[in-house]
Amino acid sequence: MRATLVYGPDDVRVEEVPDPTLREPTDAVVRVLGSGICEGDLVFARWTPASEQGVRFGHEFLGVVEDIGSEVSGLSVGDLVVAPYMWSDNTCDFCAEGLHASCRQAGRWGTAGVDGAQGDAVRVPYAQGTLVPLSVGEDWALLASVLTLSDVLPTAHHAAVKAGVGPRTSVTVIGDDAIGLLAVLAARRLGADRILLMSGRPQRARLGREFGATDVIAERGDEGVAQARELTGGRGTHVVLECTGTRPALETAFAVVRDNGVISRAGVVQYAEGPIGRDMILRSITLTGGAASPRLYMEHLLPDILNGTIEPGRVFDRTASLAEVPDGYRAMAAGDALKVLIRP
Repeated sequence: MRATLVYGPDDVRVEEVPDPTLREPTDAVVRVLGSGICEGDLVFARWTPASEQGVRFGHEFLGVVEDIGSEVSGLSVGDLVVAPYMWSDNTCDFCAEGLHASCRQAGRWGTAGVDGAQGDAVRVPYAQGTLVPLSVGEDWALLASVLTLSDVLPTAHHAAVKAGVGPRTSVTVIGDDAIGLLAVLAARRLGADRILLMSGRPQRARLGREFGATDVIAERGDEGVAQARELTGGRGTHVVLECTGTRPALETAFAVVRDNGVISRAGVVQYAEGPIGRDMILRSITLTGGAASPRLYMEHLLPDILNGTIEPGRVFDRTASLAEVPDGYRAMAAGDALKVLIRP
């Protein structure tokens, strides 16, 4: 089969690799119908040291079960399934608390001898606890939205939940990648009555407005902070959802959150130190966020996708074949694509 491998910083290739097979009775093999390129993939591709072996990549996928282990129940060959960005057993004490990302058996696609999601097929460890079956047909207008359940939609939703977003909440979203735009959607879905989106790209800003943003701030730095303060009567917003993972974004978050407010981080953190000193304590600011557990949220968010209440798949603005994956990485890195849908 074919799979995506990264051989060093931004050296992305698609090559032939061995077909996956069952290794444990708890495994399943899934033929991939669709996968995604995530902003996190771009970050980790830049961080990957040069090697001669290459590293399997991709962590968002849905597909059809082609083989199944003897100890897997609740799934059958032919089932259409979606997978979270980590596998988990869904039975340990952490999973019982909804903390699947901390599962004692958890692992990431492309590690520990397991296939990455950006390929023709994937061996799925702990398939019964990991995979969520879907009672839908292969309608891509719908499946693109279902695919967001692998990572970006639950990640955005988790950030909003951790921040306590609800009715009468004002929110600033920093970042207009897929997670940032879906953070707007998540905040609106949870009842926020005012949502400021910091976005300097008109096309993404338009989608942000359609997802629920009430205001768009195109400026960055001090000018962007000043506009956010002006729009909120000088107070700032109750919540800031920081979706880029950079230190300047965190500094902006502290500048636009109101006293006693909450900053929730959803982006892959790309800094070692941040401004969380005296000002945070004196202003009673809460800093939260962290890795989402999509397996916890999937069945909660799926009905709203199936009934058309939300359409998160609109963040996919380019479709690529598996052979075109390296071009997809380049397009996203250059800002020419918001999020790439891969259909092998």
